[in-house]
Amino acid sequence: MSREGVPPLPVSAPAMPFQDAARLSLGDTQLRFNMGKATTTIRAKRYKVVDEMPDWQNLREAGRAIKDRTLRHLDKYLIQLEESVTRVGGKVHWAADAEDANRIVAGIVKSHGAKEVVKIKSLTTDEIGLNEALAHQGIKAYETDLAELIIQLADERSSHILVPAIHKSRAEIREIFRRTLENTEHLGDEPKELAAAARAHLRRKFLTVPVAVSGVNFGVADTGTICIVESEGNGRMCLTLPKVLVSVMGIEKLVPTWRDLEVFLQLLPRSSTAERMNPYTSFWTGIAPPGDGPDEFHLILLDDGRSKVLADRNGRQALHCIRCSACLNICPVYERTGGHAYNSVYPGPIGAILTPQLVGVENAGSLPYASSLCGACYEVCPVKINIPEVLLHLRGEVVRHKQATLAGKLSGENIAMQTVARVFASPRRYEAAQKAGRLGQKLMVKGGVIERLPGQLGGWTAVRDVYPIAPQTFREWWKQREKVSNTKTVPRQEARP
Repeated sequence: MSREGVPPLPVSAPAMPFQDAARLSLGDTQLRFNMGKATTTIRAKRYKVVDEMPDWQNLREAGRAIKDRTLRHLDKYLIQLEESVTRVGGKVHWAADAEDANRIVAGIVKSHGAKEVVKIKSLTTDEIGLNEALAHQGIKAYETDLAELIIQLADERSSHILVPAIHKSRAEIREIFRRTLENTEHLGDEPKELAAAARAHLRRKFLTVPVAVSGVNFGVADTGTICIVESEGNGRMCLTLPKVLVSVMGIEKLVPTWRDLEVFLQLLPRSSTAERMNPYTSFWTGIAPPGDGPDEFHLILLDDGRSKVLADRNGRQALHCIRCSACLNICPVYERTGGHAYNSVYPGPIGAILTPQLVGVENAGSLPYASSLCGACYEVCPVKINIPEVLLHLRGEVVRHKQATLAGKLSGENIAMQTVARVFASPRRYEAAQKAGRLGQKLMVKGGVIERLPGQLGGWTAVRDVYPIAPQTFREWWKQREKVSNTKTVPRQEARP
């Protein structure tokens, strides 16, 4: 707990190493079936709409360049955004961490005498544990996105950035609704029936709750405009019906100009929901005219570790993420384990590089290893985040953190890797090791392969055979060739004067 009585935050040290959590997930056959079916469907749809764009690679490069420029001048653009929002009637709050942000939101809600808020799906508010913090203050938060509502009613965590209930089947959702919603005793599992039950439950909240809380997809520095994209229309209801709107924005969600949205509003829908454009794209700039939207608008700019990520030259590209989830849908590890194995608000490949940077590798050291390094996530990322590169960088950070302790220095793994490093650093030692290995492997080679290595090395051969060291290496062959060639060479005659 961050302090006495305050519930733990979702983005904190994972409760269980990824490898152990993944092993549990892999034993759930229903989960693996649901995940495989969902990710396969989303991938196929995405390929189709991306192939329609002849300039897709140029768009990706443009998105990367805009994000790179924004992060280089982030301090300047944030000040510009604050001035723009204030100019159009909004109020800007700065939150250093989750506790700050939660305190600001709770204060705004209480100042209006409210006991309930309606929420638009927001990873940023999940990151700071807003629902739990508000509950601690006696304020009930209602999720209005259908998938988020399912997760909230099931008292679970999201397992996907875009489709939080991706691990749930229709039958499982029906049982959750029957257990938690009124007048659902005879509810079926057809999507139309499930959506109608959720709509009946939420419509009353839209019309009566005075405060709405949203995240932010993009904040425009030069106009003070905030952008939300969504698919169900619940966001539009939250943005227009309540009297007070509070938006929580990670400081990296900034774009310098209105024109920059042209790039991201093409990249995001195709990469996330495989659509040419989002069904609902909402913009608001300050306070609306009376009777046409909220009377009060608050923008909370959240750091919560992002400045630390920005300071890391190799890891800062994680802040380019526009939360499309394309990397999750293509990842073979995520497809088999699901999102809960990551124990983080940000699952999948992007979570494997973002969470350890936000909470420290000492608290999430297993996540950088939750990848096969196949590179598929890099290939589909609409803003060209080189996730495998950052994963390797973070694995190095994990090792260096372990080596900083006496136990880490004396561990068998560290001693073995240090020995290997010394061998690889010297051609003489490398050749000597090859000769020793050639002798040592004789008892293990069967049928031209090594089926089982001794000790901890046995993990490598548990699912694969290893080819033995060749009787003659290339370097040995080359030396022999040079020796024979020199023997056959006729000495050149001295030139006559």
